[in-house]
Amino acid sequence: MLKTKLFVPESKDRLVQRERLLHSISKGFQLGKRLIAVVAPAGYGKSTLLAQWANHAGMPCAWLSVDARDNDPARFWRYFTASIASALPEQHRLRLEANCQLQDGVSIYTFLDALISGLPEETDHKHAFALLLDDLHEITTPSILEGLSYLFDYMPDSMHVLLSSRSELMIPGIKRLANGEAMVVGMGQLQFTASETESLFRMVNGEPQTEWTSAQLDELQRKTEGWITGLQLLSLSRPFGNDSLMHLASDGESFISDYLFQEVLHLLSSDLHDFLLRTSVLSRMDALACNALTGRTDGGQQLDELQRLNLFLIPLDGTRTWFRYHHLFAQFLQGQLRRRDEKAYAAMHRAAGLHFSEIGAMEDAIDHLFEAGEIMLAIQALERHLPAALRQGDLSTLLNWFRRIPEACSLTLELSLLHAFLLVLAGDLERSGRVLEQLEEEIDRLSPSSRQDQLRSSLLFVRSNLVFLNGDFAGWLASSEKVRDHLAPDNPVYYQFDYNRQEPYVRRTSLGMKGKLSEDTEKVGKLFIEVLEGHGWKNSLLHLYVKQCLAEGYYEWNRLVDCRELLMQLRNSDRLRETPGLLIPVLLTEARLHAAEGKSALAYHTLDEAAEAAAACIPDGGRWGCYVRAVRSNLYLRDGRLGEAKKELAPLHIGSGSKPVYSRETEFLALVRLLGRQHKEAEALPMLELLKLQAEREQQIASRVEITCLQALLEAQRGQRLLAFSLIEEALVLGKDNDYRRTFVDEGADMQLLLKAYLSDRYNVRASASGSDQGLEQLSPLLDYVEKLIHAFPGTPDIPALQRNLPVLDLLEPLSSKELLLLEQLRLGATNKQMAAALGLTEGTIRVYLSRLYEKLGVSTRTQALVKTQSLPLSGM
Repeated sequence: MLKTKLFVPESKDRLVQRERLLHSISKGFQLGKRLIAVVAPAGYGKSTLLAQWANHAGMPCAWLSVDARDNDPARFWRYFTASIASALPEQHRLRLEANCQLQDGVSIYTFLDALISGLPEETDHKHAFALLLDDLHEITTPSILEGLSYLFDYMPDSMHVLLSSRSELMIPGIKRLANGEAMVVGMGQLQFTASETESLFRMVNGEPQTEWTSAQLDELQRKTEGWITGLQLLSLSRPFGNDSLMHLASDGESFISDYLFQEVLHLLSSDLHDFLLRTSVLSRMDALACNALTGRTDGGQQLDELQRLNLFLIPLDGTRTWFRYHHLFAQFLQGQLRRRDEKAYAAMHRAAGLHFSEIGAMEDAIDHLFEAGEIMLAIQALERHLPAALRQGDLSTLLNWFRRIPEACSLTLELSLLHAFLLVLAGDLERSGRVLEQLEEEIDRLSPSSRQDQLRSSLLFVRSNLVFLNGDFAGWLASSEKVRDHLAPDNPVYYQFDYNRQEPYVRRTSLGMKGKLSEDTEKVGKLFIEVLEGHGWKNSLLHLYVKQCLAEGYYEWNRLVDCRELLMQLRNSDRLRETPGLLIPVLLTEARLHAAEGKSALAYHTLDEAAEAAAACIPDGGRWGCYVRAVRSNLYLRDGRLGEAKKELAPLHIGSGSKPVYSRETEFLALVRLLGRQHKEAEALPMLELLKLQAEREQQIASRVEITCLQALLEAQRGQRLLAFSLIEEALVLGKDNDYRRTFVDEGADMQLLLKAYLSDRYNVRASASGSDQGLEQLSPLLDYVEKLIHAFPGTPDIPALQRNLPVLDLLEPLSSKELLLLEQLRLGATNKQMAAALGLTEGTIRVYLSRLYEKLGVSTRTQALVKTQSLPLSGM
């Protein structure tokens, strides 16, 4: 990341201090304005005003200098988050980074929910901070502008935003503007007043000036209408005579700037003049970059001289190593250079491109080479930078560069395939499919050769990514049959792309179709694995990720033997240890598999291995370590080790008062289970509601089923019978479509009891309707699915058919999940002491529960309770 984009510019002492504007901005924030926009054309001191306010704000300030390259959403929000994090105290910074870490493949609103939740709370005024966005007019991408609108409307009151723009805000639907919670500082307010004009002219380059009379200064201020850049140029051009300058000042901003910039250049030595023209193409510069363009070795001294002259040079870091020219000055210089020698203009961009390429600043290099018209050099730099840009998720930037390649420039088939790969990753399925078909035809027309085989291999891997998005398995299979030799593509981008940088399970990613399971997905996955292994590509990341998707699917289907077989194959892969997005899901799945098989010791041992692997990737384990803790907590709860589960979650710094976010769903669901075990349903259920909304927005099937199951269990636990049935049915409908099993079974005995109660209730409803309702008949497949789920629980006896149509008890109050468990213990003949041990309660608590149970059943003894409920598969619900 370019640290210069996050640097708060220094407020120079020799600049005119805009006290009236600084006071206005501060007062606006004090009056509850959380968004203040400084809007005016170029040259009115917007950036300077923001910098002055930041240096006197009295609160931490985050700064982001926006440029045209930031129209890539991944890049913009990466810098945006880094900027905010720099202004927060450590506890909030760590929370923000944890919530926003690697938000690949999620909607902008889910990402922003995570970002907002990491900020100090509205009431946390001691941690108030300001975000300053400079040159926001550079952003034109609709999705970024919509995201900013959402953020500005829902940011906490601890956050203040001060931004600058050359044009009116293009951000749609900002409620704060309509509600009077925002204000605009416009051109009229930014114009220099007479006193400010006098301050500028009385002190030039730190030296007092007396050659301007008050009357002249008033006239200058009036004729320039307070345009700051024009006034500054006039102050620098004073050796040409005050009278002539007074005449010029009436000719308008454009004439003033063009003429006076030229006059200022005439004051300089020819060396410095030439230096300015040659380096004007640079959007950022240091001494080495300047030397590369001028062919000299004194770039550092020249920059020092420009600073001494106060000649529109703006520092970009605290060490005064990197600089840029004022935008108007740079535009003027570039125009001068192009008019003098168009070839020199291109040559300077070429030199800049080669220099930045040499030092590894590839984004700058590619932009300069395209501007120089050096298309082939730009393409070479693009190919070099592509893997790094892919890792950062900068797909929009990459595609924009491809769009800059002229149509007359015929791309190689290799580069065209790279372009198609980007289109696939960006989700442009129609266009990518069309491009791949054309490429396949061109590749087929080539003479048989190793190049043709390589291209076909590359094409197959690109189609391999597309098939999981568009389902065109036939097209993919046809491509695979054309690959004759066991060749991996020359470019490892195709087969070593890391598909998972954030999820605990690969099945949750787009490659894993976000939890969608079916016979077709299994068929596609198995054939896919078979083809790739048949071509010698069993160690490619794509192959390994698909295999892990299938292993997780087998676990969900409760096909534990098939799951173990694939996990063992993955364990033997050489690539596993170097890819945390694959390694951690493998180990978490294996730990859950051990637990499902009743091998708790092996499950905990595997989680220890996962924790070590996470720490090997990131010092504190990072996101991967948090997932391990969450899964371990779930296993502790399953084993009745409540205290250890609570201790395991403590380092995650989440609690009942935390706002859950999608990026930490696994951790929050572990917390919900803990709260449920502590009978804190009122704290857990709101969390689930928020998580469910986010899961629905992301179309995450796996999450929706799991969250709805937990909602049903908690509602049952607090005695909400009808609501519990409604929720479990919602989960069952979605689960049945994907044949989910373990999501239900892993919730243990409480889920089994709930499913039995639901089944009994629905059979009785159907029986009372005497088959007259066709809608009830449509329940049959769902009830069959419920029976399969019930039988999937360990040690589940058959439900006698005769018991399925018996009426449900008519109770004054529904029984809670804990009371249903108690009833099961009664049927087993357990003593109070045995019940206490089985349910993890004291004997005194058991007596209280029994008293409530008898009251709800309308009985007074254990025997009466058993008689009243003996004919039911599960009573009370």
